[in-house]
Amino acid sequence: MKVLFVGDIVGKVGRITTKALLPTIVDRYKIDLVIANGENAAGGFGITGKVVSEILSYGVHIITTGNHVWDKKEFVAQISKEGRVLRPLNYPPGVPGYGSIIYPLPSGEKVGVINISGRVFMSNIDCPFRTGKEEVEKIGLITKMIIVDFHAEATSEKMAFGYFMDGKVSAVIGTHTHVQTADERILPGGTAYITDVGMTGPYNSIIGIEKEQVIQRFLTNMPARFETARGEGIFSAVIVEIDGKTGKTTAVQRLQLIYP
Repeated sequence: MKVLFVGDIVGKVGRITTKALLPTIVDRYKIDLVIANGENAAGGFGITGKVVSEILSYGVHIITTGNHVWDKKEFVAQISKEGRVLRPLNYPPGVPGYGSIIYPLPSGEKVGVINISGRVFMSNIDCPFRTGKEEVEKIGLITKMIIVDFHAEATSEKMAFGYFMDGKVSAVIGTHTHVQTADERILPGGTAYITDVGMTGPYNSIIGIEKEQVIQRFLTNMPARFETARGEGIFSAVIVEIDGKTGKTTAVQRLQLIYP
């Protein structure tokens, strides 16, 4: 089975780029399941019900998120209505939404997808290691194919989580920093790993934001309203090929494409 994981979709440019390139990529690489991080898909900050419907219409099966999932306040009341949109699993009890899903494929196979957040330089929520391990054990009773979106800032925390999950899940895909890392690999236990899959959004930008706005923020240290950049897009993703019987990854490949 082949999984395509699309890096953080940022704003309108990210959505346009995903819509334009996804069908060709799915067809060329014979993709069975498409997962995309969409926490910044609405105007570069947060996500809305309308944007969720739009992204799903492109052929994305599951949308993961992260710490920006609550940026559009109206989505707080909407998130529980769509089981294919995940928020980090390790938010405290009572937080709306779902942190994992078991997704059935047309072949009859089932794939578990978990969304979880790191804590270093992030919100001090529940431990991702312990929470993730418990969820993997539950899902592992149903399927051996499990994909984890680990949404975190610190490279060391991401790598530690990858090795912690090695042999327990099929893949640990890092998100959040919007910069694709060149360290895709298969860990000794058969788990695919990449520190960050990167961003699908404005190419000539600073992590999706207009360059001058970010530069001025660094020069002056004054608060400013950031706007999503325009222009050509970059599509960042990773393809993971999984053995359905063992749940182990047999191949992993990075993708980066410029559109148009």
